[in-house]
Amino acid sequence: MRNPTDAAAVSGYCAPRSGTCPRCVHPASTRRPVQIQRDERLVFDVGAHKGEDSDFYLKLGYRVVGVEANPELVDQLAARFEHEIQQGSYVIVPCAIGVSDEPVTFYVNQKATIWGTTDPKWAARNEAMGAPSQKIQVPGIRFEEVLNRHGNPFYVKIDVEGADRLCVAALDGIDAEGRPKFVSIESTKTSWRDLIAEFDELERLGYTRFQVVNQRKHPGGTFRTVDHGMIEYEFGVDATGPFGDNLRGRWLTKRQAMARFIPIFLLYKTIGDTTFLAKMLRKVPKVRRVLNWVGWYDTHAMRA
Repeated sequence: MRNPTDAAAVSGYCAPRSGTCPRCVHPASTRRPVQIQRDERLVFDVGAHKGEDSDFYLKLGYRVVGVEANPELVDQLAARFEHEIQQGSYVIVPCAIGVSDEPVTFYVNQKATIWGTTDPKWAARNEAMGAPSQKIQVPGIRFEEVLNRHGNPFYVKIDVEGADRLCVAALDGIDAEGRPKFVSIESTKTSWRDLIAEFDELERLGYTRFQVVNQRKHPGGTFRTVDHGMIEYEFGVDATGPFGDNLRGRWLTKRQAMARFIPIFLLYKTIGDTTFLAKMLRKVPKVRRVLNWVGWYDTHAMRA
């Protein structure tokens, strides 16, 4: 793992004012001032993981800011996108989204790195499913500070287990016309009250059209780039998939989208992760695949 203070190990720094996030990795000359207008060629990948989504966004021609808290994954991102970092088209913010710019406890999942989280309740849920975590300290950063430093994106993908709504709330600090045109978050499937709060917050911020997207698997195909060209792309495991005008579903009203969650909640309540029936089904190989019916879902929101 690189020493975060070794200037030779990375191509540049972008530390927050508190100094607690020393490895925002990109050429120092590309640091951007606060922007009032939305940058139509900028995408945020919040919860970048191993770059499954960043790769897609870059191939579409966008500049990408990837936010990732797990130090090992930060190193993988820096290696994978070394060329794009040098070009200035990719930035790594190696911090966890939090309520302040102070260091936070991060739970590195020992079974699936995609389940890393700052939320102890999420870590406890994962451990109950046989996936324990290791606690480490990582730099924290408010999402408002990410926006201040890197600008207002065209699209922001938010998949930071347990902290999605901190990012959504931060959009309130952007002038309405400068807010991202598209936002996606991993929606709850355990609390209807929290789901209502998610949709209410998005609606209050001006997002009035929605799609509910199953994250189990995304078909590849032909997708439109930022310059209106076309590319062929196949999505890997753990990818969020397409966004915006590249989504193949129909845009729904808030009421229609929330109705899509009714069968999702009922199914999760019946054979969800920690239910008694799910525990029994896992013991029977011939019927275990029934559990694949329980997926996880992202809500995509658009400012119409």
